[in-house]
Amino acid sequence: MTVTTPTLDGRLREALGNQTIELPSWAFGNSGTRFKVFGTPGTPRDPFEKLADAAQVNRYTGAAPRVSLHIPWDLVDDYTELSRHAQELGVTIGMINSNLFQDDDYKLGSLTHPDARVRAKAVAHHVQCVDVMRATGSKELKVWLPDGTNYPGQDSIRARQDRLADSLAEIYAALDDDHRMVLEYKFFEPAFYTMDVPDWGTSLLHCLALGEKAKVVLDTGHHAPGTNIEFIVAQLLRQGRLGAFDFNSRFYADDDLMAGAADPFQLFRIMREIVEADALRPDSGVNFMLDQCHNIEDKIPGQIRSVMNVQEATAKALLVDADALLAAQTAGDVLGANGVLMDAYNTDVRGLLADLRAEKGLDPNPMAAIAASGYLDTIAAERVGGAQAGWGA
Repeated sequence: MTVTTPTLDGRLREALGNQTIELPSWAFGNSGTRFKVFGTPGTPRDPFEKLADAAQVNRYTGAAPRVSLHIPWDLVDDYTELSRHAQELGVTIGMINSNLFQDDDYKLGSLTHPDARVRAKAVAHHVQCVDVMRATGSKELKVWLPDGTNYPGQDSIRARQDRLADSLAEIYAALDDDHRMVLEYKFFEPAFYTMDVPDWGTSLLHCLALGEKAKVVLDTGHHAPGTNIEFIVAQLLRQGRLGAFDFNSRFYADDDLMAGAADPFQLFRIMREIVEADALRPDSGVNFMLDQCHNIEDKIPGQIRSVMNVQEATAKALLVDADALLAAQTAGDVLGANGVLMDAYNTDVRGLLADLRAEKGLDPNPMAAIAASGYLDTIAAERVGGAQAGWGA
């Protein structure tokens, strides 16, 4: 089959032009491994500077207009002021993320802790997050639960699920009518014997019990090796319960590397399921987000590269010849069907996306544009002597 260079027809232009990817505020702070955190010149010292850096990603990609906040890392005295600052920068506040993994009280769990006092404290933290949502105009609360056990017999597996259901119900009741909650899952870490929300099925069961405003968030790094993530995507889309993605890459575990860096073909396969289900629409209810830690690379360029990688995977997914694919599948033409997918994946879409950026008045090469802007040198010179806002804040 002959593959031609793709052009920006109306369908591609609309779909790619409307695609947005939410950025995590914490990606702009210093991060690392349990061995070492390497500092980067110009690291943000408060949420206002995080938003300023995130706005640079949106400025050069034209596709990242929202920024997730993490509480308490991003606590400020006046969220009206923070929201106004975001708007002046051309971005808005996106999801509000709770934090259940940095308090000594949560050593044996938070929402699932055997002590009712600790569970109440964890629920109250989420009510605080809902207050932040109201103050910023955010409509989404994201819950990632680090709770679990390390040893058989440490606690009752069933009792922990019952406690979790009760705690989530309290949080759900605190949401406004136009709010929603997304529940993340992770198959291991920080607990190693059982995680209380280890997989998409457990998350889905709790969401179904809560109601229509509860959906599953899928972090692409939170799966065992060999897991077919696109199958999970398809199932959650069928049920209307895929609320959001946390895009990143993994080689071994929850590596939080740049999206599309480790396995770009997997990212393409995931986006193919999104396109097939027509879930790329802005009103589809699926929020596309990054969740990454840039340990050795510069933060802003790392986020720009990640957005570009997601855009490339999406463009290739949109190039799949759906009619030819269906015909091959119906005819039982295994190699033909696979070939249709591979033709799309092997197409170079970088020129197409550069043309789209140029049509929007953006620099066709975002990476070169941020390097030439002088912004990285400016913040390195200006942000001296302060403590970063992020881990441990």
